[in-house]
Amino acid sequence: MEALHNKIDFALVIAVNHANPNGDPLNGNRPRETYEGLGEISDVCLKRKIRNRLIDLGEKVFVQSDDKKVDACRSLKERAETCAALVQAGNAKDADAYAKAACQEWIDVRSFGQVFAFKGKDKASGVSVGVRGPVSIHPAFSVEPILIDSIQITKSVNSETADKKTSDTMGMKHRVNFALYTTFGSINCQLAEKTGFTDQDAEKIKEALITLFENDASSARPEGSMEVVRLYWWKHNCKSGQYPSAKVHRLLKVEKNTDTANKAEDYTIGCDTLPDLEVEVYDGLR
Repeated sequence: MEALHNKIDFALVIAVNHANPNGDPLNGNRPRETYEGLGEISDVCLKRKIRNRLIDLGEKVFVQSDDKKVDACRSLKERAETCAALVQAGNAKDADAYAKAACQEWIDVRSFGQVFAFKGKDKASGVSVGVRGPVSIHPAFSVEPILIDSIQITKSVNSETADKKTSDTMGMKHRVNFALYTTFGSINCQLAEKTGFTDQDAEKIKEALITLFENDASSARPEGSMEVVRLYWWKHNCKSGQYPSAKVHRLLKVEKNTDTANKAEDYTIGCDTLPDLEVEVYDGLR
């Protein structure tokens, strides 16, 4: 298959309703915030969800989380060693062949790139190969400062057998009351040529974005508490793009219609246009 021929930009609008979209482990797992009070979902978190959806869609993914693992590999090194072409290129110290084999094997490598850095029995047998991927995605930020609800939780049963019930363990859960988040991304044709990223791969990334929160429910994110409200998918008519990505991303407009917004319908979500720039829109509210 031929590599991607047309640069792609995209914008995603996400609704969060009484959920913790991305907890900060350095702040008691409270939802991430900027200094201005805007909610944040890290780009790493978004890529994790995209990878999970690609796994659900039947794609081979290199960086798998423990709770989503679909093979018996206990580490990235073990997973790399399951690819014969990768092992052969590593033994031959052929970095280009190593990168090519990895891109052919796993969709997340040819999409996001990957650093392969594995120790060997000695320095000469180690692996150090970097792949730069064509798909980039920004952290998501809320349209307005977020309100965080914090509730105290207790343990109602002993963890271990004891003569009497131990004292309840106190804890905290945090959630965003309601907020709209926006994130942006691009797919670069020049890098797609190097990794072998195709139009078919781009369609899979788009499907993963549209269904980003399927099979993603947890105590912090109950089913239905997070949803994709809108996806704008711009396809340029050339490899380098008719317009800079920043100019395309600024086409997205999100405005609040009420003083207190508690649902996506309380916002007007729209998109300006640029001459000869094709856009595909997914509307999750319809």
